[in-house]
Amino acid sequence: MPTHEVFNQVPPLAGHDLADDAVLLDGLEREGAGWAADEVHELGRLAGTERAQEWGRLANENPPVLRTHDRYGHRVDEVEFHPAWHELMNVAVTHGLHGAPWADDRAGAHVARAAKFYAWRVDAGHGCPISMTYAAVPALRLDPDLAAAYEPLLAATAYDPGLRAPATKTALLAGMSMTEKQGGSDVRANTTEATPRPDGTYTLVGHKWFTSAPMCDLFLTLAQAPGGLTCFLVPRVLPDGTRNALRLMRLKDKLGNRSNASSEIEYEHAVAHRVGDEGRGVRTIIEMVNLTRLDCVIGAAAGMRQGLVAAAHHAAHRTAFGRPLIDQPLMRNVLADLAIESEAATALMLRLAGATDRSVRGSEPESSFKRLALAVAKYWICKRWPAHAAETLECLGGNGYVEESGMPRLFRESPLNSIWEGSGNVSALDSLRAMAKEPQTLDAFFAELDRTTGAEPRLDAAVRDLKDTLTDVANIEHQARRIAERMALALQASLLVRHGHPGTAEAFCVTRLVGDWGHAYGTLPIGMDLAPIIDRATPKVP
Repeated sequence: MPTHEVFNQVPPLAGHDLADDAVLLDGLEREGAGWAADEVHELGRLAGTERAQEWGRLANENPPVLRTHDRYGHRVDEVEFHPAWHELMNVAVTHGLHGAPWADDRAGAHVARAAKFYAWRVDAGHGCPISMTYAAVPALRLDPDLAAAYEPLLAATAYDPGLRAPATKTALLAGMSMTEKQGGSDVRANTTEATPRPDGTYTLVGHKWFTSAPMCDLFLTLAQAPGGLTCFLVPRVLPDGTRNALRLMRLKDKLGNRSNASSEIEYEHAVAHRVGDEGRGVRTIIEMVNLTRLDCVIGAAAGMRQGLVAAAHHAAHRTAFGRPLIDQPLMRNVLADLAIESEAATALMLRLAGATDRSVRGSEPESSFKRLALAVAKYWICKRWPAHAAETLECLGGNGYVEESGMPRLFRESPLNSIWEGSGNVSALDSLRAMAKEPQTLDAFFAELDRTTGAEPRLDAAVRDLKDTLTDVANIEHQARRIAERMALALQASLLVRHGHPGTAEAFCVTRLVGDWGHAYGTLPIGMDLAPIIDRATPKVP
C-alpha cells in the first residue's frame, strides 16, 4: 500500500517564455530595438524549456576540470567542460550575445543584445566569456591592426571551442586578466612585467590571481612596461600553433558561478601585443570594464526577474491555510514589492543599454549620462540582488532551500555581480570620481531626471535634495554609498514615472523615496492595487 499521495505540490516551471515581460518588451521598443522582439522571444521560449534548464543544472553540477599535463607529461593547460556548457555557449554565441552587435549597423543593436542577454537566464556562469568578448572590442579598436585581425572573428556568430591558432578558427572568444593577489581592484599595484622584443611584441612574466574563462582564445591583460602600466593582448595559441606560455595553476573553488572556470595563471615569458600606448593601460581597458559593468547590471536585473517568476509561480499553485498563497494578503504584499524592485531594475538596465547604443554611435550627451549612471546602477542594482534573491527563495519555504528547486543556485550567484568589475566601494567611489573629474556627467544625469519635473512631487523633492547634497563632491567620500543609492533610486523612479505602470511608479516613490515602510520586502502601504503588479510577475505556463 502506498504510504502517501503527492498533492499540493507546485508543477514544474517549464514551457513558458522568459521574455514574456512587459517591462522588457516595452523598453526594447522604446530604446530603438523593437525589430529584435522575435529573436528575444525565441530565446525566452528556449530558456523556458526543460531541456535548457537541464543544461544549466548539469553545467553547474559538473564543474570544469583543469588538465595541466597530458599523459606523456607535456604541458597542455586545458580545462574540460561538461557537454551542457557547450550547449549553453552555442546558443549564446549563435544568437549574438557576445561580440555580434559591433558588426551590426542597425540602431538599437546593443539594446537588442542586452535584451537577449537578459532573456537567456538559464545559467550565469557561461555569461562570463560572453560578456568579456562583447566588452573587448572597443579596447582592441585602439590598435587598427589588431582590430582588423580579430574583431571579425570576435563578432562571428559561430561557436568554435578548442585551442588553435586564432587565424585558423571560425570564431573567437576573449577574456580579461587583470587582478593580482597583492592588488585586487588596485590594478596600478600590478607587478607583472612586460619586456619589449625586437619584433614589436612583448614578453610577459607574472602571476594573475583571478582570470575567468581561461579557455578563451585571447586575453586583455595589464602589465608594467618600461613606460608604465600598459594593456596587452595575449593569445592562448601562437600563429605557428604552439601554446603560448600562459600556465593555468589552479581553478578557484567559488561560492557560486560554478559552471564557469576561474583560474590563477602565470605568464612565463608569454608573447603579448601592446594595445594602446605604454603607460595608458587603465585608460585603454576602462571601456571594457564599463561594458562588463553593464552586463553586471543586466545579469542582476535578470536574476531578480528569475527569482520573482519562480516565487510567483510557486505562490499561484501552492495552497496554505485554505487558499492559494498568492491570494494571502501578506504574500501578495511581498510578491508585489519584489515585482516593483524587479521592474525598476529592468527599466534602468534598458535605459543604460540604450545609452550605450547611442554612445557607440557618437552621442556625447548619452556618453556623459552613461559614464555616471552606469557606475551608480552597478553599485545599487547589484547590491539589491542578494536580498531580493533571499526573499524569493523564502517564498518557496523549505522547498526553496532544497537544491532541486534551483533557488539555492540563484542565491549563490547573487553576490557575484556586486563584486565583479569593482566591489560596492569601488563603484560608489567611481561615481564621485566621474562627477568631480567630468562635471558634464552630472549635468547629463540631472538633465535625465529633469524630464519628469512636475510629474511626481515626491520625486521632485528627492531630486532637489540630491542636488543640494552634491554641491561639493570632492569632500564627501565617506558618503559615497549613500549618494550612489539616492542617485539610483531617483533615476529608477524617474524611469518608472515616465514609462512604467502607474501603480508600480506610485508604489516605488512611496516606499523608496519617502516614508518609513520598513526595510524588508512586503511592507507596501494599505490601499494599493497590487493585482496588475502581481499579474505581470506570474509566468504564463501552458
